[in-house]
Formats: sequence, C-alpha cells, structure tokens
Amino acid sequence: MARLPPDLQADLHAGAAAPREVIGLGEAIALIIGVVIGAGIFKAPSLVAGLTGAPGWMFAAWALGGLMSVAGALCYAELSTAYAHVGGDYHFLHRAYGRRVSFLFAWARFSVIATGSIALLGFVFGDYMQRVLPLGDAAAPWGAAAYAALAIIALSWLNLRSVKAGTFAQAWLTAIEVGGLVLIVLAALFLVAGGGAPAAAAAPAAGPAWPASFGLAMVFVLLTYGGWNEAAYLSAELLDARRNMVRALVLSLLIITALYLLVTWAYWRGLGMAAMSRSDAVAADLLRAAFGAPGAAVISLVIAIAALTSINATIIVGARCSYAAGRDWPVLRRLAIWDPRRGTPANALRVQCGAALLLVLAGAWTGSGFKSMVEFTAPVFWLFFLLAGLSLFVLRVREPATARPFRVPLFPFVPLAFCAMCAYMLWSSLSYVYSQQLGGWNAAWVGVAVLALGCVVLLFANRVQAPG
Repeated sequence: MARLPPDLQADLHAGAAAPREVIGLGEAIALIIGVVIGAGIFKAPSLVAGLTGAPGWMFAAWALGGLMSVAGALCYAELSTAYAHVGGDYHFLHRAYGRRVSFLFAWARFSVIATGSIALLGFVFGDYMQRVLPLGDAAAPWGAAAYAALAIIALSWLNLRSVKAGTFAQAWLTAIEVGGLVLIVLAALFLVAGGGAPAAAAAPAAGPAWPASFGLAMVFVLLTYGGWNEAAYLSAELLDARRNMVRALVLSLLIITALYLLVTWAYWRGLGMAAMSRSDAVAADLLRAAFGAPGAAVISLVIAIAALTSINATIIVGARCSYAAGRDWPVLRRLAIWDPRRGTPANALRVQCGAALLLVLAGAWTGSGFKSMVEFTAPVFWLFFLLAGLSLFVLRVREPATARPFRVPLFPFVPLAFCAMCAYMLWSSLSYVYSQQLGGWNAAWVGVAVLALGCVVLLFANRVQAPG
C-alpha cells in the first residue's frame, strides 16, 4: 500500500483530535435562538395576516407553529441524547438508512442546505445594509452581494479562531436581535398609549369560519420557526448533553414562541389587521409610525443584525456535518481535520465559506439573490428533515437495546405529528418551487440536478479505498 504524503499524514493525525464538551446551556440556547430568529419574523407576519384574515386565526397559526416545533424538538432530543454525535442529522440518517443515504444528506447539506442558507441570509444582510449604508448606487445589485460576501468571510474567520469566539459573538448578536424584537413591542405600546402617529383600530375578534388559506399560512409560519434542529450538531460538544439537550431545545422554542406571539401582537395592535396584511415591510412601518424615519432606520439595522446572527449560527453547525462525513469517507478525509487548540473543524469551515461565496455569486448573477436561495434550499431541506423524523421509528425498532436517556412523550403520536408536518412542508415547497424559475431554469429541476450530481459523487466516493 502506497504511503500517504507527509502533509496528509499530519492532517490525518490532527484529525484524530475529537470535539470536546465546551458549550454551555446558555450558549446552546443563544445558538438555537440565533439560527431560528432570522429575517422571517420581520416579514412573514404580514403574509400570515393576509392569509388568515382574522386575529384569532392569525395568533392560532403562530401558536400552532410553536407547538409543532416543540414536537419536533422532542423527537430530536431523543435522537441527540441516544446518539450524541458531532454529525447531528447525518449520524441519525447513517444509523437508520446506511452510509449512502447519509452521504447524500451530507452532499445536500454542503451544496444546498447549509451553504444555501448562509448565502440566503447573506443577501438579507446585504439588502438591509444597502439601505442603511449603500455601496455606490443604492439600487446597484452588486452592493447587497458585496455585503453578503463580506459578512460570510468575516464570520467564517471568527469561527476559525475558536469555537469560543464564535459562541461568544453569537451570544451578543442574539441579545441585540432579541432587543430589536422587544423594541417592536415597545413601539406598539407607545402607539397604544397615544404617542407617535394615531394607532390603527384593532380588527374585531375572529369569527368561527376556517380560513381557506390557513394551510398556506402555516408554510410561512413553519419556515419562520425553522432551524432549531441544528442543535443536534452540538450534542458532542454540549456540557452534560443528556440533560442540557432537552433543556436547550424546549427552552429556546418556548422563548421563540413567546417572542413571535408578542411581536405579532405588536404589529396587529400598532397597525391594525388591514394595514398589517398590506405591508411589505411591516416592522419598518410600525417603527416609522411610532418614531418616524429614525425608527425605520433602526429596525433596518436590527434586521441586518438578525441575519448576521443566523449566518454565524449556521456557520458553526453547518461545518460539523462536513467534518463528520469526512471521518466516514476517505475521499473527504481532508474535511475531518479538527483543530484541538481552537476547537473547530478548520478545513470544513474553509470549504463551507468558499461554497457559500460561490452561491452568493450565483445569486447575484440570477439577479434575485434571496428568492433564488429560498427556491434552491426548501424542497431538499424538508425531504431530509422528514427522513430524520422517520429515523426515530427505524432506530427504535432496529436498536431497541440502545440507552435512551430521554424518550419522546406520547409516542408514537408526537413523532407522527412531526413527520406529517415535514411531509406537508415538502409537498408545499415542491408545489411552490415547481412554478418558479432559477436562472432561466425550473427551480424544482435545479434541486433534482444537485441531488443527481450527489449520486455521481457517491459512485466515485465508493471507489476510493480507505487510506492504509
């Protein structure tokens, strides 16, 4: 057997270093809140208001979204405590369905899910920064892309420094982000008290009729709650993971649900149902009504920071899936380099940064960065999310003797409800994406092409022998 080059031998030796338990409960909660609360809560409430048509159904949709997310979190708590691993979903899929399915997930996560989310959030950051501090002409499309690239490079560099640097920044960014949501609530209270522009009259209570578009409203609600599953990638680095994983997931989702309900109430009470449903920038409209143009500028900065918060959290957890795949597949072995001094998957972070920058360029080229990234990521994300939920049933049957420090209550009803939600979201995202265009191509076929390319890469990976 031929010897490996000295530099690769050194890399593999460094890759023997394993993740350590260094992330506390508070840091985990900040990461989950940060990755979930992105730009969605500043946009989706107006869409949900228009689709539900009445306050009662609107608040019911947001409460149901929180309940369904908690159901999914309970499923992930069982999987993460029974199979604690830095690979998160990748590891669950590997054990449940074998290495081929897990490889395709790692490929999809690298090429679509994590990197696509980073690029998507980068465009949100860029769009709002271009309004506050434009690069060149405020309408120039390259300005938002430039801001997106700068944010991705800066945050990747920060996380390469150390896991502590990344989680410390996450805690502060999350605090600012939550502060922005509190500011929205305060603006509504200010309007109700008679300050600023006259507050719109609240709409009458909801009637008993079921809104025909309630299901579509739930699509936007659940997308706004998305991202809590990323906590699974912290299971190997979370202090006292057997207890703290459940706490981190449930506590963070309870906090998020409370914040979402409060912010939705603020939009409704400050603007009224009709104005809220018509608004294209509901947060800016509310702050402008309360505090004038300076209020609208402040909320634009808050939304930009919210995007940064989610980018940072996604960078932290996204690279860990690539690292886990690198440990299993010789062709990806350079990704399995763990820097023991900094506590980071160094090569995986660098490659992820490069791939996200390429997607930023692709989004800028198509001329619809944020929209194209949504269409690119949604169907693939929900497909593998559904498979992860079903893996709980598979592993309970296949590995009944495995110790499970936490078991999902009301089994099998809670996991079945979660899987039904994932299946509905997969169908909804496919229905939406099939009618969209991405760079002149049908967006649904772009996702299919990416997975097909993953199958080609899998055939190549199977031919590569493990290093001797």
